[in-house]
Formats: sequence, structure tokens, C-alpha cells
Amino acid sequence: MLARIRKGDLVKVISGKYKGKTGRVLRLVDKGERVIVEGVNLVKVNKKATDANSKGTQETREASIAISNVQPVDPSTASHAGSKDEKKLVRGVRVGVKVLPDGRKVREARGSKSKGEIIENAK
Repeated sequence: MLARIRKGDLVKVISGKYKGKTGRVLRLVDKGERVIVEGVNLVKVNKKATDANSKGTQETREASIAISNVQPVDPSTASHAGSKDEKKLVRGVRVGVKVLPDGRKVREARGSKSKGEIIENAK
């Protein structure tokens, strides 16, 4: 089975508190049921005091969100990510699997406004 969302993909949040934001997938958690997206769902974590760090600190980092709340970004609109109007210009797409003539399976953007482009593997 080919994964719909992978580490390094550019995704758009489609529901919840961060709806409309885009970011890269940093990693998949809980057997692929949750993802950590860069710049989305930021939480403060308290660090205890240690010998090297004589005073406790707070650190801000990303928490996971459900994988059903994100969609891969349409490759034709991905260039608008990070712009002022990204909520309007960047589109999420459904993902299908296409078998190439050489036998490789690749992910393909599906939908009425999509051109059926191949979603590249981000490394």
C-alpha cells in the first residue's frame, strides 16, 4: 500500500484550529495515524532544571495532529505556500495511485481542478 502522506510532504490543514495553514510533515506518529507539521499546533513544554541547565526553561515545539485533518498540497499551487494569501491560493488535493509503464507506483493529484500531476517524494 502506498502512503498518501509521507515525511517531507507539503500539506494543508483542512480542519481544526489551524485550518488553512500549510507546512512540511516532520514525521508520522502512532503508526501513521498522526502527523507533526512544521509551524502547526505549537505547544509550550516545560524542561526541568539539570546540572548543565541550572534553571528550568520552556520550549515551544510542534504537537501532533490527526492525519485526517491534513491534505497534500496540489503541486500546481505549491509555489504560493508561505505567501500572504496562502489560505486562498494553496489547494489541498485528494491522492490516487498511478502505475507507470515501467511498473513503479507514484502518487497522483486527483480532483476536478487538479491536472493529475505526480506528487514528488520530498526528501
